[in-house]
Amino acid sequence: MGWVNTVIDAARRQSVEPGVLLATAGLPPAALERERWPIDHITRLWRAAERCTGDPGFGLKAGASATAASLGAVTFTLQSAASLRDALGLVQTYQRLISDGGRFQMLGGDGATWVVYHPCQGRLAFSPYQLEAVLAAVVSLARWLTGSTQPPVRVQFSQARLGPLAGYREVFGCPVDFEQAFSGILVDNALLDRPLPHADARLAQVHRQYSTAHLAALGMGRIEATELRQWLEEFPGPGMPRRAEAARALGVSERTLTRRLGEQGHTFEDLLDDVRRTRALAAVSDAQRPLADIARALGFAEPSTFYRAFRRWTGMPPARWRKLDANP
Repeated sequence: MGWVNTVIDAARRQSVEPGVLLATAGLPPAALERERWPIDHITRLWRAAERCTGDPGFGLKAGASATAASLGAVTFTLQSAASLRDALGLVQTYQRLISDGGRFQMLGGDGATWVVYHPCQGRLAFSPYQLEAVLAAVVSLARWLTGSTQPPVRVQFSQARLGPLAGYREVFGCPVDFEQAFSGILVDNALLDRPLPHADARLAQVHRQYSTAHLAALGMGRIEATELRQWLEEFPGPGMPRRAEAARALGVSERTLTRRLGEQGHTFEDLLDDVRRTRALAAVSDAQRPLADIARALGFAEPSTFYRAFRRWTGMPPARWRKLDANP
């Protein structure tokens, strides 16, 4: 949620209120009460920020404004690390505590090292604003950790440029290239290996133990049936997700998802069927919408399969339900 709040705060600075941003993204206000978001929800939030602000530099500005709060409890783990290189290694280790949206790779060289970002998108393709924000945030947080304003040697993106080149130079303070083989930041090895101002071996051990325990708890898959149902209700479509897709979005294996739901007396299929039923009743009430289109939108391979499911839900075919709904 630290990363989510970074986006929301950046949009608010451009006079876009959180309620408007969430509504544009198709997300309910209650989403802000969650501990974690599925990666596709975050992508929808970025796309909404892009539409609402109309600012091609929004990603850079959001990333550059990232603070320690954006990383949550991992902040203390990084701050007590021996060096920036050590801190970036910890980001790799505890990446899931920060975001499910990507991973970092270090490619060392004689005088400098590439910090490469590999996005791990969900069902929706990442907004290019997301990628720009990540690299801008890395530079911003590296400056905070080191207390140094020394710029990277070079920055490059796999995507095309979004805004004026001056905006990139202002954020990164170095040459920036586009449409390259990967997105990353080239950092001087001397800066990477310089001791951090707040390095503390004893505290580092304590913070790593805490982060490791938190990561282990996350891996246990604390999944609530209500959380999954809410995710299914907010799924943008078209169609409905399979169990493997739901497990991936919630950051657990299919086996763990099945086990956790079973412990609560639920199955994925039952929850999906219930959400489909709710959607179907609302959709069939729209007399202008073809029933075949509704069947496809709900993920049924054939209209006949949808008709059978609808009869099971209501005791009557959808056409009759529609007629009764129109003439209560």
